[in-house]
Amino acid sequence: MEKLCIKAKLENLVDVTAFVESQLETLDLPMKTQMQIDLAVEEIFVNIANYAYSPEDGLAIIEVELTEDPRVIITFIDNGKPFDPLAKEDPDITKSAEDRKVGGLGIFMVKKSMDDVFYEYKDGQNILRIEKRLGAIER
Repeated sequence: MEKLCIKAKLENLVDVTAFVESQLETLDLPMKTQMQIDLAVEEIFVNIANYAYSPEDGLAIIEVELTEDPRVIITFIDNGKPFDPLAKEDPDITKSAEDRKVGGLGIFMVKKSMDDVFYEYKDGQNILRIEKRLGAIER
């Protein structure tokens, strides 16, 4: 498992995305799968950067694990304010944008595009893990 510890600031999103992509580059993922992972990573890191420590700064840890079955597991850890993004009710996407409540669409897209999403608050840390099954990928 590879790990990146970085300040949770928006300007570090490029480094976070590059780190995750560098861990996955040998897998030759289909474009759709890579885009789904990139979008999920962006959404989660931006939320940490915007809300976890506001108005102070703090760190985010991103761990990338490739399993034999094969799956990619990406874990985001921060010591910010406790927040379970999975506890919020999914937005009603049948309503028009004007009739929906603001917020929640990004994590909804993460939940729909990943195979599993888990959250826990443990030892003063928010831990959010996303998993994507990769099918038959040669390494």
